[in-house]
Amino acid sequence: MPPTTLPAADPFDYDAALMACARGDRSALQRLYQREGRYLMGVALRIVRQRQQAEDVLHDAFISIWQRADTFNPARGEGRGWIYSVVRNAALNMVRSGARQVHVSEDAAEAIDDQAALAAYASSADPFELRADLGKLEGCLGGLEPARRDCILYAYVEGCSHGEIAERLQTPLGTVKSWIQRGMRALRECMA
Repeated sequence: MPPTTLPAADPFDYDAALMACARGDRSALQRLYQREGRYLMGVALRIVRQRQQAEDVLHDAFISIWQRADTFNPARGEGRGWIYSVVRNAALNMVRSGARQVHVSEDAAEAIDDQAALAAYASSADPFELRADLGKLEGCLGGLEPARRDCILYAYVEGCSHGEIAERLQTPLGTVKSWIQRGMRALRECMA
């Protein structure tokens, strides 16, 4: 499995870019797309599971970002998180509309939110603080039972659905869901 690389921290101001979009600045939307397009494509692809549909989702999401940028409120959250939720919701809407018969559980949606939050955190965190947190995460993962740890890594690193994990581990689906839920709870406690 290739190592996961996170985007380097830099001073890009997502809130300002969204406010510029609200004022009609097309270059701000272009900068957002250049900055986040490939990561947002990954979010869409994990949900709809087909590249063409993920491209459609991304296109529709950026139209929505452009049209609704004036509804973004920095007091309610960060701009980058808002952009990720627009893409996630567009992807879920495509799945719900029957474009593809895939059922996205609340657990899967929560996992996608966690991945978006990690990506947003990684881009804004101090590199030394991030390394310390990743070291702590590695220690916390090492403290989990191997089956729970494997389930979490399959879900969050490889992007597998619960069903795919159950197949890989030859374990009942309910057991896999339970292991992920309990494992994530243990990780949150360990990281706190």
